[in-house]
Amino acid sequence: MQRSGLQEFWSHRELLFFMVWRDLKVRYKQTALGVAWAVIQPLASTLIFFLLFGKMAKMPSDGVPYPVFVYLGMAVWTYFAGAVGYSSNSLVNNSQLLTKVWFPRIIIPLAGVLSLLPDFIIAALVGFVIMIVYGQPLAWTVLLWPLLLPLVVLLALGASLILATLNVRYRDVKYAVPFLMQMWMFLTPIIYPVSKVPEQYRPLLMLNPMAGTVEAFRTAALGGRALPWPALGAALGMGIIVLLLGLRYFSKAEREFADII
Repeated sequence: MQRSGLQEFWSHRELLFFMVWRDLKVRYKQTALGVAWAVIQPLASTLIFFLLFGKMAKMPSDGVPYPVFVYLGMAVWTYFAGAVGYSSNSLVNNSQLLTKVWFPRIIIPLAGVLSLLPDFIIAALVGFVIMIVYGQPLAWTVLLWPLLLPLVVLLALGASLILATLNVRYRDVKYAVPFLMQMWMFLTPIIYPVSKVPEQYRPLLMLNPMAGTVEAFRTAALGGRALPWPALGAALGMGIIVLLLGLRYFSKAEREFADII
């Protein structure tokens, strides 16, 4: 965004706060379990992967109890995938608002990404409890999690801007996003360690920004070895590229949203 665009965005910051709060309330309105879904989703996935890959396939987990290994990755992934899935539909879901009033349109997908942060915090706390249950001490480097979280937000926002813009033009996108996120998850070291990937393919793995991100979160919680700085640097670089591409594509298309939607 240009300087005038940034100033305009800042002048609408209260609208952003309101929309984040609205998305939080709408998402759990008339649900029996409410915010418990923030824990149920990664826990259920962890249980399935534990039975299929931990027990049956005997997947290694770098000496860490497999449920701990998977859950720490799933907590990060569930936030990312949920934010992208929710925000990619945000423009279409707010079509009436887009056609009635003018405001910086980026507020809508950004609010969707930010509104899932409480879910991530709850899931992370449960993950720390699981570590204690399995006798896995929390490393002091877990304090780096709040510093790593903006990278996931950046990645989710960049992907959401691209997909939400495409979704305005092509409604097929909402059907493609779940499939895309599922494929992306299996390309991310969540159910398997990076050490399981043949060395010649690891540079390709680093092209996936969530690979280095998930590995950094897991390493920070478990300790015992250095953070994967090269992978983290690659994730940051890819994340910035995705965000810049998303901002450019979104800003070029946003003037037409009200006409197309």
